[in-house]
Formats: sequence, C-alpha cells, structure tokens
Amino acid sequence: MTVIIGRFFYLVLLFIVFSLSKTHAFEMIMAASTVSKIARVGKIRPPSTTFLLCDIQERFRPLMYHGETIVSTAQYLTSMAKELQIPIIATQQYTKVFGPTVTDVFANGQEGLDDLISKGRVFDKKKFSMMTEEVVACLNTIEFKDRDSFVLFGIEAHVCVQQTCLDLLELGKEVHIILDGISSQQSYDREIALKRMENAGAYITTAQSLAFMLMESADHENFKAVSKLTVEHMKKPNQFNDTCGK
Repeated sequence: MTVIIGRFFYLVLLFIVFSLSKTHAFEMIMAASTVSKIARVGKIRPPSTTFLLCDIQERFRPLMYHGETIVSTAQYLTSMAKELQIPIIATQQYTKVFGPTVTDVFANGQEGLDDLISKGRVFDKKKFSMMTEEVVACLNTIEFKDRDSFVLFGIEAHVCVQQTCLDLLELGKEVHIILDGISSQQSYDREIALKRMENAGAYITTAQSLAFMLMESADHENFKAVSKLTVEHMKKPNQFNDTCGK
C-alpha cells in the first residue's frame, strides 16, 4: 500500500512538473513570436543602419530608365547619410570598363567620392551582388557592429541590386529598397525586381519616407538640416511621379 501511494505521488509530481514545463515553453514561444513581430515591422534607426550605393557609374548613367532621378535621389541619400552619421559603402561593377561612380551622387561632387575612397568604402567588383568577400569583410569590422539594417539604392534593379538584396536577406539582415533610387535599363525589369525583392522580405520605401523614419521626430537634432535637404530634393524633377500608377 505504501509503495502504491508513493508511486501515486510520484506520478502527480511528474504531471505538475510536465504541466509547468509546457506552460513555460508556451510562454517562451509566445514571447519569441512577439519579439519576432516587433523586429519585422521595418522600423529603422541611424545607429543600426548602413547605406549601400550600388554601381551608379558613368557608363550606365544615360542608359537607365529615369536615370537622372536615380542620380538626384542618390545625392539626397548620401547627403542624408552625412547629416545622420550613417556609413556608406559603394561598389563599382568592373570599373575598367564601366567607369567610376558618378560624382553627382555627392553634393560636393568629386570631393565626396574621394572622401569615400580614402575611407576604403568604394569596392571594385565583377560579382553582380555587392556582397563580395571584401565588402563582407568590411561589414564585419567593429565600425559596422550591430548595423543590421541596410538601405539599398543604385542599379540595375533586376541584377546587382536584387542579388545584393537576396544575399543580405539570407544573412538575416533587414533590407530597405529605395523605390525612387533604383532602376534598370528597361522599366519592366525594374518592376518585376521590386516585386521579387518585396516577396523575399525586403521593405520597399521612398527616400523621403526613409528620411523621416530615421529621425522619428521633429525634435531630432538634425531635423532642420535634413528637412532642408528634403525641400531642395523636392524641387528637382522626379520622373517616377509622371509614371506612378500607370
């Protein structure tokens, strides 16, 4: 009888422990799910962000669909990065053939490009994706620690931009594609690439929307400076406005 009672209490104890374990496991799963949902809404902040300028080069400039808007948007983004102290990494596809980065993507022209080169942030490549061994090594340095959000702009949308985006997503990074900052030679290639990247998990946004999300509030110390950049940028023609929704 004593043995039976002992076994009974042992079974009850096992049931209680098992129930608590299930409850604890459920709570852990729910907590992880909540964190995941919070992390995937696509909010972006300067300390965790890197800008990626993809292959906006002289040879490509006249060939791109709405190419001048791509250049002016890139200048707005590089100026924004400077004000918000966000690092920029640029790549050039086979520079020997396609030429250097267009200097107009910097407000101060050649000086801006030279500054980026002096920091070791401009990389020549033949691989289509920006995620070359050299770029990945740069991103693994202390300066880029905890920078897991990437703002991607440049050309071509369906080749180098798309492959860069997919590589970053595979690495578990958050990718923000600038709608008015990417293009291809043909508009339908751009359109399909945008859908492909969004379906894969990238966030599609505009340069101006990005600016205000990065600042979060009019109380931001750089609000006036970035707002001035925004006003100046809006004065320039945006060729995508003419084709939006068509």
